[in-house]
Amino acid sequence: MQSHSSMRTPLGRVRGLGSAKSGTGHFWLQRVTAASNLILTVIFVFIVIALVGKPYPAAIALLSHPLVAILMLLFILSACIHMRIGMQVIIEDYVHGEGVKVLAVMANTFFAVAVGAASVYAVLKLSFGG
Repeated sequence: MQSHSSMRTPLGRVRGLGSAKSGTGHFWLQRVTAASNLILTVIFVFIVIALVGKPYPAAIALLSHPLVAILMLLFILSACIHMRIGMQVIIEDYVHGEGVKVLAVMANTFFAVAVGAASVYAVLKLSFGG
């Protein structure tokens, strides 16, 4: 007679795989970055509006201010993390081949890192007088 105390599926018992335990972390990180994006996007829009019609040296002066540079770096970090997680969810939901899915998730991560690194480089270059 078989005991029914386990809630795992037969396939889960055979593989020895349970919950990946990472979904909740991604869920909360997605929500936290969304909230920070709301605040930082409003700040970004105000900075862009403040720069409309200003000459290049005035733009450099504003963007090289430490507080503005830090806010821009936080905006970049939050937006890139949010973008990577959002695209990963879409890839995991809609790409069905395991090999293609792994490659797409890797490409998504590399893309997010590349966009973030290029953006951070631009802000730091402006901030330190480049």
